[in-house]
Amino acid sequence: MEGRHLLLGAEGAIHPEARQASRLTHSMDLHTMTQSLVTLAEDNMAFFSSQGPGETARRLSGVFAGIREQALGLEPALGRLLSVAHLFDLDAETPANGYRSLVHTARCCLAHLLHKSRYVASNRRSIFFRTSHNLAELEAYLAALTQLRALAYYAQHLLATNQPGGLFFEGDEGLTADFLREYVTLHKGCFYGRCLGFQFTPAIRPFLQTISIGLVSFGEHYKRKETGLGVTASSLFTSGRFAIDPELRGAEFERIIQNLDVHFWKAFWNITEIEVLSSLANMTSTTVRVSRLLSLPPEAFEMPLTADPKLTVTISPPLAHTGPGPVLVRLISYDLREGQDSKELNSLVKSEGPRSLELRPRPQQAPRSQSLVVHIHGGGFVAQTSKSHEPYLKSWAQELGTPILSIDYSLAPEAPFPRALEECFYAYCWAVKHCALLGSTGERICLAGDSAGGNLCFTVSLRAAAFGVRVPDGIMAAYPATMLQSTASPSRLLSLMDPLLPLSVLTKCVSAYAGGEIEDHSDPNQKALGMMGLVQRDTALLFRDLRLGASSWLHSFLDLSGHKSHANSVPMAEPMRRSVSEAALAQPEGPLGTDSFKSLTLHDLSLKGNSDTSGSPDLSLSAETLGPSMPSNVNFLPGPDVHKDAKAPGELRAKDRGQGVLANFPEGFHPRRASQGPTRMPIYSSPIVKNPFMSPLLAPDSMLQSLPPVHIVACALDPMLDDSVMFARRLRGLGKPVTLCVVEDLPHGFLSLAALCRETRQAAALCVERIRLILTQPAAPAAPTEPRV
Repeated sequence: MEGRHLLLGAEGAIHPEARQASRLTHSMDLHTMTQSLVTLAEDNMAFFSSQGPGETARRLSGVFAGIREQALGLEPALGRLLSVAHLFDLDAETPANGYRSLVHTARCCLAHLLHKSRYVASNRRSIFFRTSHNLAELEAYLAALTQLRALAYYAQHLLATNQPGGLFFEGDEGLTADFLREYVTLHKGCFYGRCLGFQFTPAIRPFLQTISIGLVSFGEHYKRKETGLGVTASSLFTSGRFAIDPELRGAEFERIIQNLDVHFWKAFWNITEIEVLSSLANMTSTTVRVSRLLSLPPEAFEMPLTADPKLTVTISPPLAHTGPGPVLVRLISYDLREGQDSKELNSLVKSEGPRSLELRPRPQQAPRSQSLVVHIHGGGFVAQTSKSHEPYLKSWAQELGTPILSIDYSLAPEAPFPRALEECFYAYCWAVKHCALLGSTGERICLAGDSAGGNLCFTVSLRAAAFGVRVPDGIMAAYPATMLQSTASPSRLLSLMDPLLPLSVLTKCVSAYAGGEIEDHSDPNQKALGMMGLVQRDTALLFRDLRLGASSWLHSFLDLSGHKSHANSVPMAEPMRRSVSEAALAQPEGPLGTDSFKSLTLHDLSLKGNSDTSGSPDLSLSAETLGPSMPSNVNFLPGPDVHKDAKAPGELRAKDRGQGVLANFPEGFHPRRASQGPTRMPIYSSPIVKNPFMSPLLAPDSMLQSLPPVHIVACALDPMLDDSVMFARRLRGLGKPVTLCVVEDLPHGFLSLAALCRETRQAAALCVERIRLILTQPAAPAAPTEPRV
């Protein structure tokens, strides 16, 4: 068992300011950085205060006064978190958890402000000093620093509330609801404008900017359509005002993540699968001999039991929600291997239209590989297919020299839990039984997946153990989601600023996967303000419009100057534009509404072994109890007593409600609140999210003992980091073979960005290395160790 923490360096032609801030982050300790920033802020504040009563000088003096105040207030809070962060690491060789990530993110913001303050001090007298630009950037980062200070206080609240060593919020469920209700009212737009991706490696930031422009333009496209303003071909990915106005883009981004339902995100995340873009991606990816979509018929088959191969168990086709149906899988192989052009396999091939890659007969076939990789893609359980992940899977096939079978499971909300798990388990068992058709002897089998796919890798393996069939020889999970309860952790606080995993979007995906109904929270006032409540859920129309608009993408970026400014934006002729503090950070004076919040149904994490699992079905079944009808005996639903101790919202004690997070802010500190009015983030309250087949972190010890060796590759700045750390700690405490590698400065989903820069290529190579370890080296049993606290 080992842990590993990787620091991936910067690369390429990056803006010098970004490189300098990155160097400062890693070269100065927190106290030195804070004191240097305070000294520079005081110097700049004194200079601009002496420049007369002008508006520009007043604002510059005020922003440096704010930087000084926030930096001095933030340092002790970060110091407190840093002093205890080591208690939550997997081990000394893997210094990673949400507390560390929060401190690092705040240091990145401080480093940027330090670099910018130095620049201002050196150039403020120059006639070439761009006052407007520098003021806007300073105000944006001051807003970010203020919000990070609030997050530090929230983290301190978690630290005081949680059990020793626990990273997830363990308070009363009413307090948890209050905590999340308060948290989601924080202003977020400052993180999506000028500060977008400041915490990530500089090479990632241009990509994130493109994504943010595309997202807000995508939303604008549908707003124009629904309000009858008309849709032009260049309205998709083209709105020039979002490209040139960071504050407007940040405010629009915030409105989108707060108000659009899961159907919009499902469609936006699937944009890479339209024919034009997927063809471009395949043109630049590795060329393979085999990439075929197969349709597995919904037919039951028998599998031998590992305890006694003479006995078999029936593997039934998926049944949940929609009844029996075929399961789609994609076979990818760098070489044409024996069995891959057989008549039996050809009979399963599903046409993909003109894009379908046909096999070409070759004089010789490579022999069957001794190994096989079964891959499960990510996408929040609601989006994407193997086509989205095909570029890096082709590279895996070449580097590993083994066939890869990627499962296209049905997606929520149309197919909620447990449909995806049933399909993935069925496809996994089919692959084990028919590995010869896939070009493998099946001697070593690895389950690999990212994000939601990592979750499904764990649960498929747990279900295989429950059925008594062969479990994979190992699991490689990249940034997996192991806790689907709506609960807070220090790393999940980072979702406030993460452009790829905002908290409200995460919640909507989990609600969709859990079978929760999507509520219509549209507000006439919000519609009048241009909110996205008018977006249709008709995905057929969405993809039709995507195909019509995609061809104008590149052309539109070359013609940004031809678009008119937004009606509410400030005219360009204004000498000093109204920046973040006025354009995007307006704070409502009235009280925040609470009626839109669903009550949460959270309990303490049960991490103390089998004593807490009496209400769960016994999944450690012997060969005698399995029998031919085993599928009906594996119960996905928790027992009736799971929820017996839950309190109704009205039953919370008054003193519990008095212990809200606001009491933890020091006197005089007020974080910025969202200017969009009361935030509506429905939190699905069904006990199904506590099911171990949905949240494997909550599985009892007896189930986790059945897992094979696990290799987790996580991101230090990922809101899901704590899922990986806590899951690895649970396995380590049980003496199970587990490794945790944490890469710095990269966002969630880096596998899909593998070709973007050196850092993402290094992280993707690390995943390949872990898969190779599973395929080539049988894991030795690990000696039990004491759980680290």
